[in-house]
Amino acid sequence: MTSDSFNSAIERELVRPNWQLRFADEVEARFEYDTQPQRNRHMVVAGLIAALIYILFLINDYSFRPDEFWLSVLLRGLVVIPFGLPVLWAIYKGVSGAKREALMASTVVVAMVASCLIFISSKSPYSYLDIFSFGLILVVGNVLYSLRFSYALASSLISIAIMVCFVVGYEPMPIEIKRLAIFTLCAKAVFTLVANYRLEASERKAYLLLLRETHRAGHALRSNAELSKLSLTDSLTELANRRQFDTLFNQHWQQAVEEHATIGLMVIDIDCFKAYNDYYGHLQGDHCLKQVASTLHAHAGNACVVARFGGEEFVVLSMGQSHQAVLAQAEQLRQAVEALQLPHHGRTEPGNITISVGGAMLQPKVGVTASQLFRAADQALYEAKRQGRNRVVMINSLDALSGDGLGRSIQ
Repeated sequence: MTSDSFNSAIERELVRPNWQLRFADEVEARFEYDTQPQRNRHMVVAGLIAALIYILFLINDYSFRPDEFWLSVLLRGLVVIPFGLPVLWAIYKGVSGAKREALMASTVVVAMVASCLIFISSKSPYSYLDIFSFGLILVVGNVLYSLRFSYALASSLISIAIMVCFVVGYEPMPIEIKRLAIFTLCAKAVFTLVANYRLEASERKAYLLLLRETHRAGHALRSNAELSKLSLTDSLTELANRRQFDTLFNQHWQQAVEEHATIGLMVIDIDCFKAYNDYYGHLQGDHCLKQVASTLHAHAGNACVVARFGGEEFVVLSMGQSHQAVLAQAEQLRQAVEALQLPHHGRTEPGNITISVGGAMLQPKVGVTASQLFRAADQALYEAKRQGRNRVVMINSLDALSGDGLGRSIQ
């Protein structure tokens, strides 16, 4: 699903009827994916708290029905807890949303069954009074666990049915108390289900609002990133453009000053490119520029920046390399472009597309600027063209900049 269509799905969910809880499938899947880790942790913690309280009810069993106390220990400690702990472990390890809700709902039903068995096991006077505490089981499922509403409703109805079946046949309990107990449990079920519904509805509403804002923020960030990329990237070749090169050149120059590192620059020009455009047309010229740019980028090795400087001119910046390493890299680029074997019949002597490379490198020192390094590389490019093109000329820029000229600097 595209970002726009997903945003539309979110907006539809925000205006749907309030009584609907479940989202459309694609949003529901995202909701479950985003909330699952936190919900699993919540379920495990809530389950451990409920297990502890359930075990502590042994104190009540000992007070009300000492004759059947060991049965209470058996059912609570050797049935309900051993059933519940593996459920919590499975949820801790990670299960699907539906399975998680079903497993936790099953602990509510099992706890109700065990409690009812303990309840009817004793004939002790007033032991039936703890039937009024059974509503806590629904509080656990519907509020503490906060089961999804459909599972909370199902487990509540099943629990009520189980309790009614046990209470109706329990003779020591007066009919008036039975009616009150059933009514009380039903009332607790209604109240806790209403609370459960509101909790889930609020959670889902808050999630949708957060998701909408997250997507809007993400869309804005992507738009800003795209605009930034467009402003710093040459649209034809997808290399860095002159604006980005100027920024990075100054940054790397400063870094070289701080680290006392060498910095090398190559200025590259496609030979007789105007004649190529005149002969083949600008569309083919653009295609040629893209192929050359791709080749330069692919063979630039550990260069810091490869950029289109303008027209048919490119620049390659590197740091921390020796004079010979920069010279070898320049020659590799020249050979890679020549190996493309792009026909060029527009020049005086038909052949293939080639490049001329002018290079310069130095270790920055006091009195030398980045612009001087660029001028030295540009002078080397001019010399490469003067010597017949399709060649590399490297200048020992320290000598060149000190006024010794190009003669002995060309290699």
